[in-house]
Amino acid sequence: MEAAPAQMRTAYLLRPGLLGYGDGVALQERLFGHLLAQKAADAARHTEADYLVSLQHNPVFTLGKSGKATNLLVPHAQLEAEGIDFYPTSRGGDITFHGPGQLVVYPLLDLDRHFTDIHRYLRTLEEAVIRTLARWGIVAGRSEGQTGVWIGDRKICAMGVRASRWVVMHGLALNVCPDLRFFRYIIPCNIADKDVTSMERELGYAPALAEVEAELLAQLSILFSLHLQPWPDGQPLPGTEPTHAQR
Repeated sequence: MEAAPAQMRTAYLLRPGLLGYGDGVALQERLFGHLLAQKAADAARHTEADYLVSLQHNPVFTLGKSGKATNLLVPHAQLEAEGIDFYPTSRGGDITFHGPGQLVVYPLLDLDRHFTDIHRYLRTLEEAVIRTLARWGIVAGRSEGQTGVWIGDRKICAMGVRASRWVVMHGLALNVCPDLRFFRYIIPCNIADKDVTSMERELGYAPALAEVEAELLAQLSILFSLHLQPWPDGQPLPGTEPTHAQR
């Protein structure tokens, strides 16, 4: 396996494709727990690698732990009829939509290896998205007091994070070419007076998701000094290795 360059942290990249939200949370929780356990066992050296999970979700509305259920504007029966899941989740923030055409990246990082500042962490995620959008000529920025990435008063990327002992999970959702009508079913992120947009809407065409993903991962690698490696095929995920009795 190729060695990581000096002064950079190894981060394994997992790309499970289109995944149900609950399965995505389970994958994150496994990696999150593994990082916390390794941190407790190896507090002095911090040798464990980080992880990035890049995927798309089946249609789902997720409600953050501080969110308001009243920001869902349609009955649950309608969601069931349209095959859309509803999932209360452990991230911060309010309600948002995930679905095909939206690029979701979950960094599982130990910020003790980077910087112990959640505000800076979120701003760094935003910067990666802003730089990515610039690659397609989209001028994006921030909205004071509101986490995420905006084009004027139109939100193009939502973010949420959970942290424990400076280990983080959840992450960002960049609207590349999702069906934006589903955002009309909610008050996204509890912000009623602003719109939601996508790269497709801004550009007039849908850029290739693979190209957007490659650019976003490259920007995250630069900003967090990460050496990305794909998770080896066939190797069990951390936390899934058989015990001594099972071998």
